[in-house]
Amino acid sequence: MRRELYLVILLLVFALVAGPALAQEFIIYPAKGQSQEQMEKDKFECYSWAKGQTGFDPMEMPTATSAPPPKKATSSTAGGVVKGGVGGGLLGTGVGAIAGGKKGAKKGAAIGAVSGGAIGGMRSSSQQKQDEQARKRWEQEQVAAYAQKRNAYNRAYTACLEGKGYTVK
Repeated sequence: MRRELYLVILLLVFALVAGPALAQEFIIYPAKGQSQEQMEKDKFECYSWAKGQTGFDPMEMPTATSAPPPKKATSSTAGGVVKGGVGGGLLGTGVGAIAGGKKGAKKGAAIGAVSGGAIGGMRSSSQQKQDEQARKRWEQEQVAAYAQKRNAYNRAYTACLEGKGYTVK
C-alpha cells in the first residue's frame, strides 16, 4: 500500500514539474521550404533518433529510478509515548524502591512514566521528521533525474531537426 502511495505522489510531482515542460512544444520552422508531410516524417525520425541516443522516451509515463526510502519510524508518536512511559515507569519503580522504599517506588514509577513517555514521544516524532525529509530528498532526486534526461532528449531532438534544415525554438 505504501509503495503505491509513493508512486502516486511521485507521478503527481512529475506531473507538476514535467507538465509545463511538456506543454512547451517546440516551434519548428521549415527553413528550407520542407512540406508539412516531410516535416512530420523528419520529426518522427528525430524523435526515434533522440530516443535511441538518450534512452529517454517523452511519450512514456515517468517512473521512479529507485525505490522510495524505507520508513524507519515503526510506531506512531502515541506508540513511542506508551513504550517510553512503560520503560520509564519500570525504571522509576526500581530506582524509587531503592531510594525510598514502597512510597519511593510509587513516586519513581510516576516520574519515570511521565519522563519516559515524553522522551519516547520526542524520539518517535524526530524519527518521523527524518523519514519525511528522506522522502522529500528522494522525490527531489527523482524529479532532477527526470529533468536531466528530458533535457538531454530535447537537445538531441533539436540537434537532429536543425541538422535536417529546420529552425527550432
